[in-house]
Amino acid sequence: MSAWFAADVGGTNIRVATITESGLSNIKKYLCNDFASIDVALKQYFSDTGESFSAGCIAIACPVTGDEVAMTNHSWTFSQRALKQQLELHDLHVINDFTAVAHSLPVLGAEQLIQIGTGQSIDKGNVAVFGAGTGLGVEHMMHTAEGWKTLDGEGGHVDFAPVDETDIVVWRHLQNELDRVSAEDVLSGRGLLNIYRALALHQGVEPAITNPAQVTEQALNGQCEVCLSALTQFCRIMGSFAGNLALNLATTGGVFIGGGIATRFTEFLINSDFRARFEAKGRMKHYVKDIPTYLINEPDHGLLGASAYLQQQIAS
Repeated sequence: MSAWFAADVGGTNIRVATITESGLSNIKKYLCNDFASIDVALKQYFSDTGESFSAGCIAIACPVTGDEVAMTNHSWTFSQRALKQQLELHDLHVINDFTAVAHSLPVLGAEQLIQIGTGQSIDKGNVAVFGAGTGLGVEHMMHTAEGWKTLDGEGGHVDFAPVDETDIVVWRHLQNELDRVSAEDVLSGRGLLNIYRALALHQGVEPAITNPAQVTEQALNGQCEVCLSALTQFCRIMGSFAGNLALNLATTGGVFIGGGIATRFTEFLINSDFRARFEAKGRMKHYVKDIPTYLINEPDHGLLGASAYLQQQIAS
C-alpha cells in the first residue's frame, strides 16, 4: 500500500515525515543547500525510507498563489504540476507554512500547548495563530461543513498601533527611519532589534548589539537593562497584537503563538504583561477576557498541520 508524506520547508531546512494512522513516523531533516531542487530532496527521503508514496503535502515558507512556487529565502523554484509528475504522486498539495501551522491546531493535545493566562476555548470556535520569526506570520481559521478553512492574508503587515508611552518611543524612532511602521517591524527578529535600538537611543545609550538572539540572551541573564526593557516591551506589543486578532474574528477557539522566537523565552513570556495587554481593549475587554491564549510547544507542528491538511483534502 502506498504511503503519504508531509514536508515542512524553510529557508534552511526541509523536514519530511511519513503519515501513519497513529501520527507521524520517520521524521528526517535535510539541509536545503545540499540539494539543487526540492524534487531531489524529496526523492532522497523516499530512498532513505524505502517507502512508495502516492500523496503528499508540502508546507513552504513563501506565498503559494498559483502553480509556480518561488521560495522567499532560498533559491528553490518549482511548478506544482511538474513536481507531482516528477514524484509520481496521485495527490500533491502545496500550502503556505502558516496555513499548515493553523491546521495543526485542531490536532494538538493539551500537552503540546502552554496556556498563558485564563480563558476557555470553545470547540470549533474561530482561531487565530501568529508567529514572530524572520517575519510575522498570521493566519485565521474557521470551521465549516467541509472541515477547517484557513483565511489567508498578510496580517503581519498591518500598521503598528502604539498603546503606551514606550510604544510611542519605538514608533516615533521607526517612523523616522522607515516612514511607515508595520507590526512585523516590531514583532520579528529584526523587530526585537528595532525595539532595542529605539530604547537605547532614547536613553542616550549607544546600541552595541546587532543580533536579536543577543538581545534575548542578555535580557534573560540580566546582563543588559536595555535588552530587558526591549524584551519586556516585545511581549507587551505581542499581547496587544494577539488581542487585535481576537477582535478581528471572534476567536473563541483561542489565539495561538506558533514557531519563531517566542519558545526561546517561554517563562519570561508567561510572567510578562502579554495577557494584560491582550485583555486591555477598553470597552471591549469583556469580549476578549474569556478567549484563551496559548504558546505552541510542539516542534513538529508544521508537519502535523501539513498532515492534517492532506487528510482533510483527500477525505473531502
